[in-house]
Amino acid sequence: MSIELMLNAVNLSLVVFSKFHDNATGSMLVFFVMVVAAAEAVVGLAIVIALFRNKLDIDINNVNIFKW
Repeated sequence: MSIELMLNAVNLSLVVFSKFHDNATGSMLVFFVMVVAAAEAVVGLAIVIALFRNKLDIDINNVNIFKW
């Protein structure tokens, strides 16, 4: 969640500076940052789905797959 907040703060800064300088480069960078954020969400959802399929439970206290 904190990574999403940091990415959104950077997006806001890039859009403001892009608009201030009448340049589209900042807007293009915002697009790429949003693509990275979407990919991050997809990976997180895939992990949750894989855990549910293997253990039939998504409660992190009951799942010990990440322990040695």
